[in-house]
Amino acid sequence: MSRDQKGFTLIELMIVVAIIAIIAAIAIPNLLSARLNANETSAVSTLRTISSAQAQFQTSSKCDLDDDGTGEFGFFSELSGSKGVRIDASGTRGVVINPTVLSGAFRAYAADGSVSRSGYTFQCFLPQGDGHGSGETGTGQIGTVDSNLAETTWCAAAYPTTYANSGSRVFFTNQSGEVSAKDDGTGAYPSQGAAFIAGGHANVITGNMAIGTIGRDGAKWKQVN
Repeated sequence: MSRDQKGFTLIELMIVVAIIAIIAAIAIPNLLSARLNANETSAVSTLRTISSAQAQFQTSSKCDLDDDGTGEFGFFSELSGSKGVRIDASGTRGVVINPTVLSGAFRAYAADGSVSRSGYTFQCFLPQGDGHGSGETGTGQIGTVDSNLAETTWCAAAYPTTYANSGSRVFFTNQSGEVSAKDDGTGAYPSQGAAFIAGGHANVITGNMAIGTIGRDGAKWKQVN
């Protein structure tokens, strides 16, 4: 190096590093917040897509176990075509619907029947004869779905896969088409009927959603516009 060439002094390098650290300290929280907001917005949109798919499935009478001409709502596996439509109340499956009414992304679900996408986990429940929610597992159905109640009742919850990292709020919807949300600091959806107005059994999915009031899980649920 000639005597005319100059490099950065140690102090100059330290100043540059300090500036970069300050910028990162400001930017990273904003980026994380933006990601959480994007995931939550996507979760709400997905629940509304599920609601639309349920309406199509029920209206077309793809599943009508009691042959009364009124269709029933379905599980993710039926709506997405990963399994055939129920042909009896215990969960035996028949023909896969074609075309499907829900994205193929809902064909890959976990052992508990949940589906994860965009930082959120989704679960769907149909009613048993006593109103308790019936879900799915990787191998079959939990409980016996009541053919009459399933003509009018279903619900789905969306909760962050990693609380405060992929999302903070828990979302819920049912046949009403409304979406409600809570943030109780846990990011959990503890029971099928958690988002219904307090007073009923925690696992019953019939009744009114908790919108602007306390749910059966003790949390305050608010309407999502």
